[in-house]
Parts: sequence; structure tokens; C-alpha cells
Amino acid sequence: MAKVAFIGLGVMGYPMAGHLKTKGGHDVTVYNRTFAKAAKWVEEFGGTAKKTPREAAEGADIVLCCVGNDNDLRGVILGEDGAFAGMKAGSILVDHTTASADVARELYAIGKEQKIGFIDAPVSGGQAGAENGVLTVMCGGDEDVYAKAEGAINSFARSCLLMGESGAGQLTKMVNQICIGGLLQGLSEAMNFGSKAGLDMERVINVISKGAAGSWQMENRGKTMVDGKFDFGFAVDWMRKDLGICLAEAKNNGARLPVTALVDQFYAQVQGRGGNRWDTSSLIHLLAND
Repeated sequence: MAKVAFIGLGVMGYPMAGHLKTKGGHDVTVYNRTFAKAAKWVEEFGGTAKKTPREAAEGADIVLCCVGNDNDLRGVILGEDGAFAGMKAGSILVDHTTASADVARELYAIGKEQKIGFIDAPVSGGQAGAENGVLTVMCGGDEDVYAKAEGAINSFARSCLLMGESGAGQLTKMVNQICIGGLLQGLSEAMNFGSKAGLDMERVINVISKGAAGSWQMENRGKTMVDGKFDFGFAVDWMRKDLGICLAEAKNNGARLPVTALVDQFYAQVQGRGGNRWDTSSLIHLLAND
């Protein structure tokens, strides 16, 4: 058991922090920008809520964080009320935000100066994965720091792996999102094509999901795509943020992402139809409702 803090109780962070308490057995202190959310978490799980990231981080062995973007991350970690200001030498900050590799390296370097370990550890598995404690976590940072943090991370992870030095976790998450974007566009076209052809799509999905075309997205989103149901899962707004990070990084490393750029434009069109909070499988809406 460790003394841990969790910063950011959104749709991912709320259950992740809960698993640290219930499955990990840790002494958990939480912070959320809206204090009422933190108070609700304490009412459900126990532990303690604080009104600033600094207060939440004071005395913690490990601080975990899951917020929106690079600027949110700097906001809760840096400055007088940020987590780093309350953390002791030898403690560790594990960041589960999907953010840029640049901000990961920036925070790693600042932490190093203060003798605080930093691990960038974005996750995959969505809200359901967080609630069920079966997330995939891809990490970047120093091996010795990762070894100390791995046990806490495993409270809500099915798979957790150190991918390399600082920033490698974020770069791996970019690979993940590039794969998903292209796959969902292909799946949207396939499901729409089959529907237009008059096929029984439930039977189609049942047979082809067992072959080379099969994927998690097909198994879990194929039928809902055909039914036009998108009010769940990973939101289009979040995916556009992630793809923007991928496209910016590609400019730095020279990688070509033509399909990713196109899918990002399609998601912009989904947003234009009011689908900001629809699930990412809503790409099919552009094809089925032209």
C-alpha cells in the first residue's frame, strides 16, 4: 500500500482513482477542478479530497494525473498550486493524459531538477476499460522510476509496458490513435456498403469478425454503427484533439499521414453536424446520411 494522489476525476480518472482504492488498497487523496466531484468520489470510495493539486500531492509517494490536454496538464502540475510544488524528493508523478511528447519531456526535465520522477503513461480502452480496470497503459520514462510506479498503475490496467525514454508513451498512444482512425473509416465504409447492398449486417458482422477483417471495433461498434447509435464511448472532440497531436508530431519527424489527415477532416464534418460528443464510430453518419 502506498500513499497516492489522483488529479482529474473525469470519465476516465474517476474510476481509475476508485480502483487505486478498492483493488490496490492504497491511501488515496483526490483533486478535481470542480470540488463537488471530488467530494462525491470520497463519499463513494473513502479517502480524502483537497482543493488544490499541491495539497493533494503533499506527502504522496505517487501522484497520478488524467486531465484534458497539454495546457491543462501544465496547469495542475506547475506553479504555486501545482502538484510539483507539493511533492517530496523521490516521489513520482504518473501522467495518464493523452498529450504531446513535448510536454512529457518538458515535465520530465522539470521533475528531474526537483528530484521527482515523471512517467508519461497514456491509456487505451476508453471509459469501459477504466470502469472495468482493464486499460492498456503505454509508458515513457526511466526504468527505475517505472518499476516503482508499475504496481499502482496495475490497479486499473490489464497491460502496462515501458516503451522507452520520456515521451515514448505518448508517441505509442499516437500510433494507437492513427490505427483506430483509419480502421474506423474503413469499417464505416464497409458497414455502409453492406447496408446499401441489402445484406443482413448482423449476420455479416458475425461471419467476417471471425476472419482477417475482424477487430475490436467491429466486434464492439459494428452493429451500433449500422443502427446509428453513437451516444457512448470515446467522443469525437477527444479524437480530434488526439489526431491533432499526431499530425503535429508527424510534421516534426517527417512521417506522412495522408489517411489520418483525411479522417481528421471527416471528424470535423461530424462536429459540424453536432456530433462533438458522439462516439468515434460516428464516421458512418457522413456516409449513411448524405
